[in-house]
Amino acid sequence: MTRTTGIKWGFLAAMLLGLPMLGIALTGGPVEQYLEFPPTTRYVAHAPFSWTAFSAYLIFIAVVTIPFVILWTRHSVPVSPPRRPAHPFPLWGWVGIVSGMTAWVLAWTRFSWFTAFQPHTFTPLWLSYIIVINALTYRKTGRCLMCDRSGFFLMLFPYSACFWWFFEYLNRFVQNWYYSGSTYGPLTYFLLASLSFSTVLPAVSSTREWVLSWDCLCLPFSRIKPIRYPHRKVIAGTLLMISAAGLTGIGVFPDLLFPLLWVSPLLIISSTQILMDEPHVFIPFSTGDLRPVVSAALAALFCGFFWELWNWHSFARWEYAVPLVHRFQIFEMPILGYAGYLPFGLECAAVVEMLETKNTASTKY
Repeated sequence: MTRTTGIKWGFLAAMLLGLPMLGIALTGGPVEQYLEFPPTTRYVAHAPFSWTAFSAYLIFIAVVTIPFVILWTRHSVPVSPPRRPAHPFPLWGWVGIVSGMTAWVLAWTRFSWFTAFQPHTFTPLWLSYIIVINALTYRKTGRCLMCDRSGFFLMLFPYSACFWWFFEYLNRFVQNWYYSGSTYGPLTYFLLASLSFSTVLPAVSSTREWVLSWDCLCLPFSRIKPIRYPHRKVIAGTLLMISAAGLTGIGVFPDLLFPLLWVSPLLIISSTQILMDEPHVFIPFSTGDLRPVVSAALAALFCGFFWELWNWHSFARWEYAVPLVHRFQIFEMPILGYAGYLPFGLECAAVVEMLETKNTASTKY
């Protein structure tokens, strides 16, 4: 790791971890409650449902997403006759299907002989999903992340645990989700949770590769007029300050700023990369090929559907307490909450791309 890279990672860590706590400290809030581990106390009193807020968020989501839908419909690729797959569906993919179906059944049933293992079905489910989605990609393209970049693929698991622990930390300040169904001491909780969290980046990255293999989904976004924006460093600096202020305030105004839990980290990372003249996830807007952006967002949304589905009747599960918009649930998630998976997909992509750059640089020395 170069000195510049080390400074960047240190700067990002200081901002992403320190700013929310700084906001609490500056307002004289009880810092110690945000350090409780495992987190069990529910201390945020959420605002009730509001049609005004629901409508405002819905309009904002529509303004952001409808242009992409229009682009897709205008440049949609004609459906061609089905082609012979590049390879047959691999045997290990069938193993993933069988293990996944078994884990699903065990997650949603309450067999007495399985009681001791009932809280631990999340990881087998998602390991199975990762295997199956890689098998689907392999069948379609003859390649997949798990087989062709196995070293990097395995490296994603420990980094993924750290990555999601960060969002668990941010959730302390807004308490939009909480866990139920099992209770553990600090060490056991950390180890078991880390095991589950380790599947996030491999799942989203593998799904992104699969999404990219579907021309009907992604090819329409490869012919977009490039967006040229002057003074990009001025814009990046401004966004950095705004997103930093938002992240500082999430614990002070959790009912108003809770969406920034998903948006601010992405803007902080990308703005920092722009200021340092490094690649970032928004580069495709200036090249006219939005496939990297669209595939990352769709991959997280696709995974999000299965996260929420498999969580629905599981024994150890998470539940939501979202202010102002908590209505019209699909499984446990309020319908507008699914929009959060879109920037989350870009955050996954940004982190994975930074890890790729770091890994490539380290192999040169």
